[in-house]
Amino acid sequence: MKAQRKKWLEDKIKRVQLLENYKVGTSIETLAKEMGIAPTEIIKLDSNETFFISREFLTRLMKQVADECDLRIYPQEEKDRLREKLCDYLNTTEDSIIIGNSSDELIDRVVRFFLEKGDNAISIMPSFPIYKYTVNHQNATFTEVPLRRDFKLDLERILSAVKPKSKLLFLCSPNNPTANQFGRDEITVLIEKFPGIVIVDEAYAEYAEYSMVPMLEKFENLIVLRTFSKAFGLAGLRLGYAVANPSIAKTLSATVASPYPVSSFTLRMGLKLLENRQIVESAVERLKTERRTLIQKLDSVNGVRSFESKTNFVLFSTTKSHEEVYQNLLKQGILIKRLGNLLHLDNCLRTTVGLPKMNKKLLETMEEVMER
Repeated sequence: MKAQRKKWLEDKIKRVQLLENYKVGTSIETLAKEMGIAPTEIIKLDSNETFFISREFLTRLMKQVADECDLRIYPQEEKDRLREKLCDYLNTTEDSIIIGNSSDELIDRVVRFFLEKGDNAISIMPSFPIYKYTVNHQNATFTEVPLRRDFKLDLERILSAVKPKSKLLFLCSPNNPTANQFGRDEITVLIEKFPGIVIVDEAYAEYAEYSMVPMLEKFENLIVLRTFSKAFGLAGLRLGYAVANPSIAKTLSATVASPYPVSSFTLRMGLKLLENRQIVESAVERLKTERRTLIQKLDSVNGVRSFESKTNFVLFSTTKSHEEVYQNLLKQGILIKRLGNLLHLDNCLRTTVGLPKMNKKLLETMEEVMER
């Protein structure tokens, strides 16, 4: 009995160790300590966070929530109130909204519900890696279909990748890391022809041209993922939501193991931000303006090619080694994302659209690095 238990446990541990996990970025504190500088001197542009909503504004809201919220009591009606406010925001119905502890948690919830061992999920490449990790953890197979050279969807290849056990199709739109939004008509074709559930991840929807949420009335096999981590500036509190037809929404809401997956404090912060939508919308517009400027100025740096963006980050490639560029920026306290080869492109990097002062430092350093 002991030997059997030991082998069972060892096999379980070995399987988890073999699985690839999402690697989070280096923290500001760790980097500052390594470099021997103050954390305030680090310019963090590697994780697609937003800095256009001020920390002071969020702190003020947090103090209001702290005064209103009795943390000794389990969450009560906060989820329902947030769902009601999201209905107004999205122009949808309350019974179509699922609240989760980040959109990552909702991705995991969708995968655990719809996929069994041996089932298949399809996604595009390159794209958000969480889809692959969650599918692999579910003992299902994951198929990646490359985007076209212009970053558009290859509809024929995606549909030809469908297998009898293909149950999920993930589309990140706007896509991370290519920053482009796919055509509404192309996505519609895939929803119509894919035999299972299509998940459109709209983490960056506030920075884009349109949303697929209105299409939920037409398609029962569509799930749209959204988050408070990007445009709303709540990356540290982990709050996400999904929109689906009411039957799927009800089921996914019931599949969460915990009766209180999101804290009352976090739910109230989401509600406060929706009540201050004009602040969020103003921040989004200011970021879009800065995004245009950043793309233009990156393109003016010798040896740099940037790409259009419908997100809060910019993808660019360099004629110099991406590792060399990354390390030289790091020495100046500037942290961006190194990507390497993407499709046919070499030496790709990604930067968050920072505040003007942050971008100015990035651009000045990029010019120095590329001139060496």
